[in-house]
Amino acid sequence: EVQLVESGGGLVQSGGSLRLSCAASGFTFDDYAIGWFRQAPGKEREGISCFSKSGGRTYYTDSVKGRFTVSSDNAKNTVYLQMNNLKPEDTAVYYCAAAWQIYCESIYYTKGYEYTYWGQGTQVTVSS
Repeated sequence: EVQLVESGGGLVQSGGSLRLSCAASGFTFDDYAIGWFRQAPGKEREGISCFSKSGGRTYYTDSVKGRFTVSSDNAKNTVYLQMNNLKPEDTAVYYCAAAWQIYCESIYYTKGYEYTYWGQGTQVTVSS
């Protein structure tokens, strides 16, 4: 059974940092790309990154580029989202998702269309 479990959310002050984890089971990153998405109250879901181990590529959207970094631990089958210099507008529920055999070549792969499996989300709140 494919499963994604996010953790690491919480409350942080503006300018602070958090690291989110996305633990995967039932598949490996060799075949699946991992996307990070977020949804703030009253707003549409926003894709922020796409990580492809097999493609050797991580794509970041402009809203997080330079502040957020994706990494992975193959032994733990976990992908991380390191979030630095957090701003109040980063407040949202953050989700990771898995897409089979995509390689994150463009912003298209942060839209969510290709993703089959989704985690339950973790809340990130940034206070001003």
